[in-house]
Amino acid sequence: MKKIYCLFAAFILMTSCVSKKNQTIKQNILTLRDSYCKAPFKYNYEEKLPSYNSDSIISANQQLKTIFSDQSILVLNALDNLDEVNEIMKLKKDSSLTSQVKVLQLKMKINSKITIALTELDAVAAEFDCEGERVAQIGNYVDNLNDSRNNKLILYSIAAGAVASIAGGIVKDDAWSSAIDISGGALGAGFGLATLNPKGKKVEFIHQRNLLRDIWHEKLESPNFPPFIWYMYSEKRFSNKEKHSIISSMKERWLHYQFDDDKNAADQSVIFKDGGLYRADDLHNRAAMLNQMQSATRTINQIINYLLLDLDKLIL
Repeated sequence: MKKIYCLFAAFILMTSCVSKKNQTIKQNILTLRDSYCKAPFKYNYEEKLPSYNSDSIISANQQLKTIFSDQSILVLNALDNLDEVNEIMKLKKDSSLTSQVKVLQLKMKINSKITIALTELDAVAAEFDCEGERVAQIGNYVDNLNDSRNNKLILYSIAAGAVASIAGGIVKDDAWSSAIDISGGALGAGFGLATLNPKGKKVEFIHQRNLLRDIWHEKLESPNFPPFIWYMYSEKRFSNKEKHSIISSMKERWLHYQFDDDKNAADQSVIFKDGGLYRADDLHNRAAMLNQMQSATRTINQIINYLLLDLDKLIL
C-alpha cells in the first residue's frame, strides 16, 4: 500500500510542475497576442498611385534611355522626378556656374525623394520583421504547450499502467485483478492515443493591421503600405522575369507551399483576417510568409541603388 502512496505523491509532484510551466506559457501568450509592431504614429499617405502604363512612360522618355534603365525611368516617374531629370539634361549642355548650381539643386531635390522612398522601404521591412518575430515567438509557445500536453498525457499513461500493475498484484481475487489490469491498460492506451492529436492546441492571435491581406488580395485596401512601396510590389517591370509582379509571384508561392494549392482554404484562412484562433502550423506559416515579404521588400533597394548609379552618371 505504501508503494501506491509514493507513486501517487510523485505523480502529483510532476503534474504540479507541468501546470506551473503551462501558466507561464499562457501568460507569455497573452503578452504577445496583440501587435506591438505597428508604428505609434499613423501617417496619412497620399492615396494616388503612380501610373501602371509603363510602356507609355518609357516611350515618352526615350531621351533618358542613353543614361537610365527602364526600371530607373519608372522609379523616377513614381517619385515624380522626371521633370527634374529632364531639366538637368538640358542644363548639362551649359557649363556656366549658374547651370552647375541649378544642377546640384535639382539633384538635391531628387535625392530627397529617394531618401524618403528608402526610409519607407526600411520601415515596411522592419514591420514585416517585427511581425515575423512576434508570430515566431507565439508559435514556439504553442509548440511548447503541445509538447507539455503530450508529456502530461504520457505521464498519465505511465502512472495508470503502474497503478494498475501494483493494484493487480495486491488484489488476490483473480476476477478483480484481471478487471484492474484491463482497465489500467485501456486507460493507458487512451492517454497514449490522445497524444496523437495532429493539430494540437489553439491560441488567440490578433492582427487587425494585417500586412498579408492586401498582398493576398493583390489590391491596396488599407493604409498599411505607402503608395510608392505598393507600386514597386505590383508593377511587373520590377520583378525578376517581368512577367508577374512581386506580389503576384509571392501569392502563387504561398498558394502552392502554404496551402497545398487549395485556394478556397487560403481565402478562408485566419492568416488573412483580423486574427482569431491559430494552431501551431498556421502560426509557422504566417511567420514564413512575413519573412518572405520582408526579403522581397529589401530586394527593392537594389533597384533604387541602380537608379542612384544612373544619376551619378548623369551628373558627372
